[in-house]
Amino acid sequence: MKLNELRDIDGASKPRKRVGRGIGSGTGKTGGRGVKGQKSRSGVAIKGFEGGQMPIYRRLPKRGFTNIFAKKFNVVSVGRLQAAIDAKKLDAKKTIDVAALIAAGVVRREKDGVRVLSDGELKAKVTLEVAGASKSAIEKIEKAGGSIKLLAPVKEAAE
Repeated sequence: MKLNELRDIDGASKPRKRVGRGIGSGTGKTGGRGVKGQKSRSGVAIKGFEGGQMPIYRRLPKRGFTNIFAKKFNVVSVGRLQAAIDAKKLDAKKTIDVAALIAAGVVRREKDGVRVLSDGELKAKVTLEVAGASKSAIEKIEKAGGSIKLLAPVKEAAE
């Protein structure tokens, strides 16, 4: 097989339908759009229109909201920390904080902090300084002989 011999399997692609090229072609005159009416014209989009019936987006109730005060945390699993330590990207003897995780490539950017979750196993004794952690993650870290310091969220002073 040579590069100049590469081609699609027969029937893999159909030729483009050339619409509006004379009545004899079968798709001439109205071009497959039917006769007259709004939908035969160009620039028409009737999204959500159900023929006069109350559309589904109006039949269903509005629900929920977006919490503008919600914190966006980087999620790091205990197993991911162990993998980074095994790959010599993180030093288990030093304190592991957001800056160390970014430098190691575990976390891409600093959001509202790092939250540690308990997926995976931890063998190394580590000291962590993070914004949050699950109860089971704290148990795993302390079971491995490490410690974790949860950083208190900064509260803005009331004026």
